[in-house]
Amino acid sequence: MASNTATHDATIADQFTRQASGFAAAPELHNDAVLALLTDAAHPKPSDRMLDVACGPGSVVAAFAPLVLHAEGVDATPAMLAEARKLAATKNLRNIGFRNSSAYQLPYRDASFDIVATRFAFHHLEDPPAAFAEIVRVARPGARIVLCDGVASDDPVKALAFNEMERFRDPSTVDFRTVGYLHDLFRTAGLPNPLITRFQVPYLAETLVAHSFPVRDDRAGLMRLIEQSVAGDLLAMNAHRSPKGIHLAYQAVVLVSERP
Repeated sequence: MASNTATHDATIADQFTRQASGFAAAPELHNDAVLALLTDAAHPKPSDRMLDVACGPGSVVAAFAPLVLHAEGVDATPAMLAEARKLAATKNLRNIGFRNSSAYQLPYRDASFDIVATRFAFHHLEDPPAAFAEIVRVARPGARIVLCDGVASDDPVKALAFNEMERFRDPSTVDFRTVGYLHDLFRTAGLPNPLITRFQVPYLAETLVAHSFPVRDDRAGLMRLIEQSVAGDLLAMNAHRSPKGIHLAYQAVVLVSERP
């Protein structure tokens, strides 16, 4: 198991080091409307301390910074943290900090934060319950816990096809889980039922493929998988053709609950 974990960690480091600059610049992931889904869910207050787990290029931390006392981000990939620090400098954000850390062992004491968020990270994790337990551990009583991620279809055939495509497109992917799975993380941790907001992250297939680092860098093979999925919407991504090409969308959710 340890060797498998080490291999997966190396795959994440490779993928996100290569993706860092492109991921940071992707408007589909970092536009104001998408970021507002998290800030609105968390109901931030000026006295709050906020943490983003697996913060990537820091856009979520930067979105919270003007709304809270202090905003912090942790990520396991130094190249992503470099992008996050560039963003903080560009925006001249002073109440902000970043640390290099695993999601499984956060470098904070129990009950340190009023808001703990994580976005588009859990499908890369081999042990989501362990990471979620860390999120709950560092959250104060009354803290808002916000989990955002893409989700797989409740149709097991489409979920399997979608995850196979995603693991080909991004080998650091473990599994996109269902909404029910993510909901159960809250229940198992003893949190109240989370409020759930669904949304979509749309892409033009050519753009998605161009910015991906698939297995063997086989972008032609990735495009074929997407093209083959249009008939019958085999990936549950609402794929359809237009004069501009194939449009598709990741299905995503924001779940939020308060720690008792």
